[in-house]
Amino acid sequence: MGSPNMHIKSVVKTSLIDFPNRLASIVFVGGCNFRCPFCQNAELVLRPGELPDLPVEEVLASLRERRGFVDGLVISGGEPTLEAGLFDFAREVTALGLAIKLDTNGYRPDALGRLLEAGLLEFVAMDIKAAPDRYAEAAGLPALRLERIRESLDLLRASPCAHELRTTVVPGLVAVEDADALAELVHGAQRYVLQQYRPDRALVPALQDVTPYTVRELEELAARLNARGVPTTIRGV
Repeated sequence: MGSPNMHIKSVVKTSLIDFPNRLASIVFVGGCNFRCPFCQNAELVLRPGELPDLPVEEVLASLRERRGFVDGLVISGGEPTLEAGLFDFAREVTALGLAIKLDTNGYRPDALGRLLEAGLLEFVAMDIKAAPDRYAEAAGLPALRLERIRESLDLLRASPCAHELRTTVVPGLVAVEDADALAELVHGAQRYVLQQYRPDRALVPALQDVTPYTVRELEELAARLNARGVPTTIRGV
């Protein structure tokens, strides 16, 4: 059998913070089905073909050598669920004895569901781009089908796999007044994380001049969500 068809663009050998309770490596794949205007990984999203692919067999060999030191792998991007070889790659990583965390935008519930059903994921971090009425704008996808996001959320709620939902709180796309709509969308989440916006590398240049919310404003949104039964924390402040 050949190596899984994966477009791995870069690897971080060791991370203490990206996989809860695990010392992990991270692989980043190229390509995405969203064009979020605030995206921090423009090269991976817009120009993945200009970045060379790392040989999958070499990535797996490196993971094999490092098992016992690292005990997990984060698969990030870009959007990993677009990768034709993701399922086979996850099986090979699991066979090495490594736990897998998947970072995803949730727009491929079929791929996510297959991985969850096979028990190949220990943790999923799914991005929630905005409240429903701003979701298409925040995802940079005018024809976005929100039911795909809701289907992925339903899969996570029904799965024993640990998960967190996370929203980058971008002024103009997410507001304190969105608490009710966000709470309705993410109800049942194990953990909801509000991430501070970093304007310096935003995909759309105009957003590079946007001033992030203050810590107090983020705390107010978190408080409103917690009051609505959504376990919410803040990250990146």
